[in-house]
Amino acid sequence: MNASTKQSSLWLTDIAATVEQILQRVQGDIVMAIPLGLGKPNPLVNALYRRIAASPQRRLKLFTALSLEKPQGKSSLEAHFLEPLVERVFGDYPDLDYAKALRAGTLAPNIEVHEFFMKTGDYLGNDGAQQGFVCTNYSFAVRDMMSHGVNVIAQAVASRLDSEGKTELSLSCNPDLTFDLIERMQAQGRPLLAVAMINAELPFMPGSAVASPELFDLVLDGPGCKHQIFAPPNAAITWADYAIGLHAASLVQDGGTLQIGIGSLGDAIAQALIVRDQQTEHFASILNPLCHGGLQGRELGKFEQGLYGCSEMFVNGFMRLIDAGLIRRRVFNDLDLQELALQGRLPAAPSLQVVQDLLQRGRIDAVLREADVAYLCQHGIFKAGVSCRAGQLLLGEQAIRNDLQDESALTAIAQHLIGSRWRSATIMHGGFFLGPRDFYQRLRDLPEEQLALIDMTRIGFINELYGDAQGSEALKRAQRVKARLMNTTMKVTLLGAASSDGLESGQMVSGVGGQYNFVAMGHALPDARGVLMLRSTHDNADGLASNIVWSYANCTIPRHLRDIVITEYGVADLRGCTDAECVKRLLSIADSRFQSALLHEAIAHGKLEADYEIPAWAQHNSPEMLREHLRPWRNNGVLPDFPFGTDLTEDELIIVRALKKLKHAGRHPLELVGMIVQSLRSDKPVPPAYLERLGLADAKSFKDLFVRRLFASNL
Repeated sequence: MNASTKQSSLWLTDIAATVEQILQRVQGDIVMAIPLGLGKPNPLVNALYRRIAASPQRRLKLFTALSLEKPQGKSSLEAHFLEPLVERVFGDYPDLDYAKALRAGTLAPNIEVHEFFMKTGDYLGNDGAQQGFVCTNYSFAVRDMMSHGVNVIAQAVASRLDSEGKTELSLSCNPDLTFDLIERMQAQGRPLLAVAMINAELPFMPGSAVASPELFDLVLDGPGCKHQIFAPPNAAITWADYAIGLHAASLVQDGGTLQIGIGSLGDAIAQALIVRDQQTEHFASILNPLCHGGLQGRELGKFEQGLYGCSEMFVNGFMRLIDAGLIRRRVFNDLDLQELALQGRLPAAPSLQVVQDLLQRGRIDAVLREADVAYLCQHGIFKAGVSCRAGQLLLGEQAIRNDLQDESALTAIAQHLIGSRWRSATIMHGGFFLGPRDFYQRLRDLPEEQLALIDMTRIGFINELYGDAQGSEALKRAQRVKARLMNTTMKVTLLGAASSDGLESGQMVSGVGGQYNFVAMGHALPDARGVLMLRSTHDNADGLASNIVWSYANCTIPRHLRDIVITEYGVADLRGCTDAECVKRLLSIADSRFQSALLHEAIAHGKLEADYEIPAWAQHNSPEMLREHLRPWRNNGVLPDFPFGTDLTEDELIIVRALKKLKHAGRHPLELVGMIVQSLRSDKPVPPAYLERLGLADAKSFKDLFVRRLFASNL
């Protein structure tokens, strides 16, 4: 069990009664911490929000991150399209009242909301959200919650009955911060009301996520608590995403450690790794034309040893890598066992040789002490129930001499006491999870033995290299060999600094999260690399712009931590480079439409020799080149739009593609004019169901008829 437990818990079955308990037990202002993402007890938080909003004499401060809301259309077309999709995919997921009020600018004056990571781009231009933002590393969030005076923690949890018929809880999707917060508050003698709400839809995660009910003061389990969990559908993987994913996959070493993020880029990396392992000859053929300098230094082979996943976010891509057999390298929560694993001395199942190796290392004595036997049982090396007494090892009716230097005793131990499977082995560590519906169902359906290999744990363990409640620095270093720590960024300057969380104006797009930690860890581990990935350009209402820039006012990762940068046009290894070499390498992976201007900026600022020319092989970085190289592999299904499936139907996918074209044209007047001309020349029939879906079936106004014609021309 995690964290020291309280004396007893009060079990409640009514949400309103639970709110009443919170208000009675916490006098004055309520400062409530609720988990990032899925772990929020939405029905309880909404009930408390409404109660406080109606009670001006009380104040509520919420400290959280990533408040998830069902998608809403920004136009009437999008709204009509999304309505049945949202109903089908998100079901009875309850939106958070405070998030809706914050977005609308109607937050009650006695309620504050502070997030340290916002849903990407959702709160740009929202003064309340921008002013309440707390800029901090994910691993510092507990410290900062405490500085705000947190006095309540509320979390959604999963539950089940143990072998003795007692209820045990799991923090499921979010063991990231809660245990640490409770323990630190207890250590300082500060009051904290801990509240759990059981949502039967949450997958029960074993291992480090398991908690005794007594960890919580209040446990709510009743009507209104169960609801579907937020499940964003898989996004289509673009041409640029696949190119970036292919480059990234070629940097991953067999037997190494992997961190990736959510979204189409994470899926692209996962699919590229699967192609590399299962279609090795295809992988090299796909990658070769994207690597103008050849495949030297790239990793192209199968994964004979497998990978270990260690990522703040456990995403669907990791689940697919587990199912494909790529994430399978076991790590152990014991330094001696982990070092034996690195030496290749731990077999698939425990053996007598492991006992002898531990004896040779001095981890156990020849005459086993009680602590030694407990250690061997804990890790599955001995069967559960083995004990020692009066010079003998006992299991049921078996009594064996307790002496590891006695050959006959060793033979008997091997025959009767050695366990059948490891009990401390992990192939995936995650701090929180989020994914599509089938991802959650896969977690629910996994056999217990396989699920035990996935350990949801504290963010301090994952994001920090240095010691914490779950493991020492030495253990983490031994586990995280050959780590490739991959994160997405928005902008990279020619001198290697990166902006991943905000704009030059100071407006926050998302948050730092754990990116800084992983970049720093990439430098701190001797054989690790920190990898920042970005699409070379972005297109919005202001037109097409390069994401590789000369300078940028917002900095998430400083230039002295530059390491590896990937765009769809290649890999720039910046570690240890001079400034001039850094500029040259980033220019070579920039979109060619912007290379000349960037080159002149670097020369004008004295960072590049005046006569430098971009290499000929890097002067044709264009979307057209990318499509030419990747089209055969897109067409033959090796690199599909949705390698891991989609919640959208075929008809919905067709509609989405047409709507995306319309949306893009709406930001580009010349393109829109061309589309209008094309629509006037075309009279394509449109399936009535499509028009009905978009609210255009009975179009009568000029605007609706015009939009209907544009939509038809883009099908």
